[in-house]
This record gives sequence, structure tokens and C-alpha cells, in this order.
Amino acid sequence: MLALLESDEHAPTTLRTREQAARTHVADSLAALSIEAIPAAQRIADLGSGAGFPGLALAVALPAAEVSLVESQRRRCEFLERACTAAAIANARVVWARAEEWREGISRNDVVSARALAPQAVVLEYAAPLLRLGGAVVDWRGRRDPAGEAAADLAAAELGLRREAVHRVPAFAGASEHHLHVFVKAQETPERFPRRAGIARKRPLGS
Repeated sequence: MLALLESDEHAPTTLRTREQAARTHVADSLAALSIEAIPAAQRIADLGSGAGFPGLALAVALPAAEVSLVESQRRRCEFLERACTAAAIANARVVWARAEEWREGISRNDVVSARALAPQAVVLEYAAPLLRLGGAVVDWRGRRDPAGEAAADLAAAELGLRREAVHRVPAFAGASEHHLHVFVKAQETPERFPRRAGIARKRPLGS
């Protein structure tokens, strides 16, 4: 997988060498293994998979889990397919769809992950319908943002989620302020979600 990042001119990341990717993307992705919900998950949906982090890294680390790499851009999906083939990652599948339109995934996942995808309230709206009751959202963030977190907490209440914890990721090369935000699905998400594609960004909950 790291070899493909280095050699594929269409890899959707600026960190192209194996060493750079291992020190940043992989380290950041695998930090989530310390969160109880991740190693226990049977089904993980990674939203906005891009270059495959954290989704592909988690698929490799958790071979018993079924990992869906949900990506809306066709070219990125093509790269993810090449990465799965090159690294023989049999437990990951690429889903070419917007999160709001992936009906097959509704209520099926134990964990929904997202890394640098969208404002937190938007990520929660994408994720909540895809989770089973009791499942968890794990959202990768940088420096803490009190205003953004307050908006996310309002959105969470509307979506049937509750914030469980914020874990600081141990510092690694190029990152000293990374955090993993964990939300649990405590109640069923109202049937009006997901809203139509694009509405979550245009009219975010909690704003």
C-alpha cells in the first residue's frame, strides 16, 4: 500500500514517500486502535477515504473486520481499488457514493470513521444514520475547537448521538495536536436523516 502511494502519480495525498506516509498517515490511523470500539468492530465504514487513511490502515490491522471505504470521487475510488489489489487487502471494499446516499450502509455499521472530512457537526450527520444502535463515530481532528465542539454537541443530540470522549493522540512527526473524538449512538436517529446530499454542509445542524 505504501509502495503504491510512492509510485502512483494519482495518489490523492501530498505525503508520497513510504517513510512520510508511515510516520504521519499510518501512525495517525492506528492511534485509534486504543479506542475500545475500534478493535471490537465487525463492520467499519470509513467516510471520505481519499488515500485510504484511516480505512485501509484499519483494514490491515483488523483482518476480521469488514471495512467499507466510502468515497464520492471516482478517481479516488480507482486509487483505492488499486491499493486494495496491490496490498491484497481482502476485507476492504470501495463504495463509490456520497455518505448521505449510501442506503445500503444505513444502520449496519459498528463504527464510522472520518479523518479531516468536514466540520464535526457535518461528520456526525453523515455518520449517525449508518450506525447501529450502540455503535460509535470516531472523528479525527486537530487542535481542539470549543465553538465547533459545541455545535457538534447540539447536532449530536438531534441525531441520537452523545459525546463519549476526546482522546489526545500521542505526538508524532508533524503532529502534536491531534485528537480522536468519540460519539456513541444512544438512540435511533430520526427518520428525517440523512437529509438530501449537500444539505448537511449548506445548513449544518447546531449552527
